[in-house]
Amino acid sequence: MESRHLRYALALAEHQHFGRAAAALGIAQPPLSQQIAALERELGARLFDRTARGVFPTAAGEAFLARARRALAEMSAAVSDAGRAARGETGRLRLGFIGSALLELLPSVLGGFVRDRPEVRLGLQEMSTRRSTAALLAGELDIAIGRGAPRGAGAEELVSVTVGRDHLVAVVGAAHPFAGQRGVSLEQLRGQHLIIAPADEEPVVAAWLTTLLGEGSEAPARAGGFTEARDVHTIIGLASCGVGVGLGPACLRVAAARPDIRVCEVSPRVELPELVMSFRAQDRSPVLAAFLDTTRERCPGVSERLERGLGARR
Repeated sequence: MESRHLRYALALAEHQHFGRAAAALGIAQPPLSQQIAALERELGARLFDRTARGVFPTAAGEAFLARARRALAEMSAAVSDAGRAARGETGRLRLGFIGSALLELLPSVLGGFVRDRPEVRLGLQEMSTRRSTAALLAGELDIAIGRGAPRGAGAEELVSVTVGRDHLVAVVGAAHPFAGQRGVSLEQLRGQHLIIAPADEEPVVAAWLTTLLGEGSEAPARAGGFTEARDVHTIIGLASCGVGVGLGPACLRVAAARPDIRVCEVSPRVELPELVMSFRAQDRSPVLAAFLDTTRERCPGVSERLERGLGARR
């Protein structure tokens, strides 16, 4: 039995006439009659009564047609579902990201992806660069967004693309002495209590800040001490309380647009490690491909770099 036999039987039940059913199907009447007869022999039951008034389903035919309708509907749905999955319109995407990615990159890319593919199941988790890289290599994530290119064992298995660049700014409360200044120097920062990302969360950034602000791992503590904050919102909140000077990417201006906060440029300008999107080179997921397509559309400056990375993967 084939799907065409089901369509033939349904057409005959609808038109109640072999000639009209054959015309609707686009075939000749004799082949239709032959196929219906062969179907009845295969099932061992008469599906239609042939009368002078027309062709009508028997009790066996009614039972068969009810199942045939459902079977054809399921086959049509299977074809549709397969196509949607192949286009990345269904499935799952697991994304690990640092908090600052929500200030600039993800609102546009993730927002567009969700609108275009509402049926994709998203697994989103804020995590440090080191943790997201490990999770990506372990197959627990599909995409990781962090500061700096992944390093260490297994990094060669990843495609890593720069998706953003930023520089360092200082955040202070409205009552802080720096609040009236447009900029602060590195020398001024060395004497302040600093609010920074934890070394175990962002070791690349933490090591870089330590080198920048003083020699040796204890330099910031000797100067003015430091407080660790795991995301830019905590940095801003602590700075507003007068705890100290927060240090973070310039994109945090979006979250720091409040009357009790001032943002100062750091002089000379200090470039932060690049914001990098990474994924496994051998990952052929249509959902991942769709997310990368959305990234191209929403981030024009990233498109060329992404193409180079994908070219290397191919």
